[in-house]
Amino acid sequence: MAKYKVTVYTHNIATATTMNNVFIKLVGEKGESKRTWLTSLKGGFYQGTASREFDVVCPSSLGTLVLIELDKQPLPLFPQDAWFPSKVVVTTPEGDTCQFPIYRWIMDKEVHLFREGTAKRLCDETNHLARYSREKEMKTRTELYCWDTYKEGFPGSMKADNPLDLPSEIQFSFTKATQFLFTAATGITELKLKGYSDSKKSWKNIDEISKVFCCNRTVISDYAQEHWKEDEFFGYQYLNGCNPMLIRRCSELPANFPVTGDMVKPSLRGSSSLLKELQSGNIFLLDYKNLDGLKANVINRKKQYMAAPLVLLYRTPDDKLVPIAIQLKQKPAKDNPIFLPTDSEYDWLLAKIFVRSADFQEHQLNVHLLRTHLLAEVFAVALLRNMPMVHPLYKLLIPHTRYTLQINLLARAFLIADEGVFTQFAASGGEGMIEILRRSVASLTYSSLCMPEDITARGLESVPNNYYRDDGLKLWDIIHRFVEGVIGFYYKSDSEVREDQELQNWIKDIFDHGFLAQECTGIPQSLSTVPEVVKFVTMVIFTCSGQHSAVNSGQYDYGGWMPNTPISLQQPPPTTKGQSTESTMLETFPDVGTTAQGMSTMWLLSKQSSDFVTLGQYPEEHFNEIPPCRMIQKFQTDLKVFSETVKARNSGLPVPYTYMDPALVENSVAI
Repeated sequence: MAKYKVTVYTHNIATATTMNNVFIKLVGEKGESKRTWLTSLKGGFYQGTASREFDVVCPSSLGTLVLIELDKQPLPLFPQDAWFPSKVVVTTPEGDTCQFPIYRWIMDKEVHLFREGTAKRLCDETNHLARYSREKEMKTRTELYCWDTYKEGFPGSMKADNPLDLPSEIQFSFTKATQFLFTAATGITELKLKGYSDSKKSWKNIDEISKVFCCNRTVISDYAQEHWKEDEFFGYQYLNGCNPMLIRRCSELPANFPVTGDMVKPSLRGSSSLLKELQSGNIFLLDYKNLDGLKANVINRKKQYMAAPLVLLYRTPDDKLVPIAIQLKQKPAKDNPIFLPTDSEYDWLLAKIFVRSADFQEHQLNVHLLRTHLLAEVFAVALLRNMPMVHPLYKLLIPHTRYTLQINLLARAFLIADEGVFTQFAASGGEGMIEILRRSVASLTYSSLCMPEDITARGLESVPNNYYRDDGLKLWDIIHRFVEGVIGFYYKSDSEVREDQELQNWIKDIFDHGFLAQECTGIPQSLSTVPEVVKFVTMVIFTCSGQHSAVNSGQYDYGGWMPNTPISLQQPPPTTKGQSTESTMLETFPDVGTTAQGMSTMWLLSKQSSDFVTLGQYPEEHFNEIPPCRMIQKFQTDLKVFSETVKARNSGLPVPYTYMDPALVENSVAI
């Protein structure tokens, strides 16, 4: 007789317990066991616990275990419940330990097959039972995870009409769903904005805005309120604010931005000239051409406005970054003056306000929505359609897809749908939003998603006080070394990469559905070498974790104080100088209700969930082999050391940069 010891683990998430009867069958290369009832004296398999050890007895050894069959049946008079087992561990008569990862909801009476969890590629599996199980799994996956097109010219998305249409294993946990819905429903009330959200009135003065804002503050939003008018804070935000992706070094002025040396000479400290500073690499450009010619929204039956500015920034001798010239429209003209720091206070301030509002539109739609949320969804759907659970890339990447499909479904339903908050209250909502996203998709490139290449391309290697760059490059390097170790463990040669059909199907799906089969993006259609795989997987993990945190987590910090980042503007860009006053500025700001809606939305999107999983933490144990498990431990150690370094640096900064601190970076795009 051969005796197998079986232990069943139930995952530690709300409602994971089952009171149903659980049955198991072991399948090996030499035979299979009888279907065995796993009785429990406790009466169930409880959330966050391991069952007692069960015996499964066979007439003889089953040989190498290939898979298990698992099912559950309700007790008489009891309903069928939902159970979330994490894994089954089997000790063989020979003393070997086999793990079968599950990590999914079992909600029916059907028999479910799970393979032994050692990571395998298709070419590794020769056993016909394993291949049959793999084929069955992938057939189910391709039926469950289908591509859809939300709008023509957008990246592909998951086909589902509402969260309940999503497969149960990728839906929010009970905790996440409850908290998210509560937060969304009570945002206006919790921010003490009740009574403001429906107001169509304009702001009377800055003090009135302060009274609303004073109830809902963070350290950085307080700083923004105090310093929002200052040129140094304006420049600082393009290095370390919500949108650090637009600024680039300028060695030659664009033809449509006719700034002269005499215009900016008062702003260039000392006896320097514009030409000299361009040649020295001290001039930087912000170009909002993505917004040019777009139709602005209508809010509360009132036409809104947005600009498509060009901005010159100057690195001062004391290493500050300040604006020295602003043109609010792309085409030079008499009614499109170049605003300067030497202009009147409100001419200059109003020009900066139009830039900050333009930055809100560019940040939300291109930098945040497209380049993190929508791409993360592409990576997730391609993974779930093409990679079985035992594939090493599935094990490596599945933690970085957690909740992404549902959060994006909610974004399409409640933010950018016809009745969504962004559509109703942002200057670029409606037609403008669709066109900005299409233009942004058309300009996507692989190199711009790879941080080291992007920083070099934008000429930002030596700009001082660029914490997004410093922390991001360090985080990229830590992720890259981890990925290099794991990928190198499973792929010993380039030929193994080329022969992995599931890997090739995955990258081709991403190319076709995420980047619309456009070769100009530089996204590979296939992967030929181990370093190519390492680079691409590093980009995927970085995009879903560090990059999303960098462009998401500071939204309320920098946008909670509305004058610093207006969601919309009610007056057109000024066409002459010398006409702007404080009254002009207040009339230009979004109305009270639009301000309140913007504040509550940014607060919601910046709020950390209670079941937040930090980068490098893997509650679901997908890897069994010792080397990758040790690599995960090293990854976690490296992240912890880096986090301590970030905290030490931030302790000496007036405006701490926390968005790339690994302790505050979520593993996936989950908010």
